Amino acid sequence: MAIFLVIAGVIGWYAAFRLTLDKFVQLENPDSKLGCDISVIVGCSTNLSSEQGAVFGFPNPIIGLACWVVPIVIGVALLAGARFPRWFWLCLWAGFLFGFCLVAWFAFQSIYVISSLCPWCMLTWSVMIPSFFALTFHVMRLGAFGDRVRGLGATLAGWTPLITLVVFVLIAVLAQVRLDVIGSLL
Repeated sequence: MAIFLVIAGVIGWYAAFRLTLDKFVQLENPDSKLGCDISVIVGCSTNLSSEQGAVFGFPNPIIGLACWVVPIVIGVALLAGARFPRWFWLCLWAGFLFGFCLVAWFAFQSIYVISSLCPWCMLTWSVMIPSFFALTFHVMRLGAFGDRVRGLGATLAGWTPLITLVVFVLIAVLAQVRLDVIGSLL
């Protein structure tokens, strides 16, 4: 879990950093074409300049810059031998639940409202989704949700890759049906 948290945190932070740089470019020149603008449907510009791109009143990438540091620090602490109490794991899980809900909302908004898929946003989604499931099952296995679900957490932990793949396929199918992403790239 420790190594997973560090890797996920680094990837998520990098995506947030790249989005932040793109936002700076966009603020300097609103008509600029960003490097991640691949087609009419796949690109960062539309998402960054949308209402949803600053859902709390400031650019969303700032949330990622701040939040993706947390799993990196916790992963390193675990590698160093740290042990955390039940309340800590529950708070961490609550933060990941919030992040997972934001990602679900952003994915819906991107596909059904904005009609544009941001590559850096999708990288964040692709890290948050398995992170949420892996952490949920880890916290269950530790007994933070109670002893009765420890075994279930241990069992489901092995299913994390498949559950993640199912969610990825669902998002891809929804995006393809709604946006014809493949057709826009050809």
